[in-house]
Amino acid sequence: MTTGARLDGKVVLVTGAARGIGAAIAAAMVREGASVVLTDIREDAGRDTAAALGPNALFVRHDVTSEAGWTDVLDKAADRFGGVDVLVNNAGLFLGKPLAETSVEEMNRMLAVNVTGLMLGCKLTIPSIAARAHRWDGGGAIVNLSSVAGLIGASFQTVYSMTKGAVRLFSKSLAMECADLKQNIRVNSIHPGVIDTDMAADVARGQMDARGMDADKVRRFLIGGHPLGRLGTAKDIADAAVFLASSESAFMTGTELVVDGGMTAR
Repeated sequence: MTTGARLDGKVVLVTGAARGIGAAIAAAMVREGASVVLTDIREDAGRDTAAALGPNALFVRHDVTSEAGWTDVLDKAADRFGGVDVLVNNAGLFLGKPLAETSVEEMNRMLAVNVTGLMLGCKLTIPSIAARAHRWDGGGAIVNLSSVAGLIGASFQTVYSMTKGAVRLFSKSLAMECADLKQNIRVNSIHPGVIDTDMAADVARGQMDARGMDADKVRRFLIGGHPLGRLGTAKDIADAAVFLASSESAFMTGTELVVDGGMTAR
């Protein structure tokens, strides 16, 4: 299946990879020569996605909020591929509702997946990445999926925005820490606009409920927020992730790669 060599020989771990953006990222990494460990709580879909990518892909069922789960994933990655060179923290939850209707339990679940899970992934994967970073121009890489909601305000997304803002500054701080510790690991975040996936449908449902719009009007509303006149695609984000995983971004760390069709340029 390999047709490129931008990531030839690297091992990439992608969370939330059973479908949507995560599956597209995993496929793009394999096409560029990487071996990929896909993780997700959706076991059947994850195994199907990995099987379609061929022998250079391994699926492991994984709850990112579990420290033991991360240890298991990393053990399996080491057994199959020798370790990890790139971590893509893609797993995440979306919640779109007014703050007054948001429960503490919903907030805590979102913090657990979007923030704690990402922190655990970085903490536990860094030793493997650092041990192998000397092999690559630009060293090892961590790519954290944030959102435009981590850059600008968004009505009816207060808790989601809180978590994605946390991802933004966590990534910057970790980038500085990895540099100060001479670990040869670059850390960057990707900030998508609204991407035409299942999560976009969740965004639309939240806007329908909060604004009283029908489905067609909500879609026009979401598209209208992007000056390029369309929603993003999973491929748009996968291409950005490949770039940040490759040596082409060797002088980039602690930065925000915004892939939003111009949304935040207004």
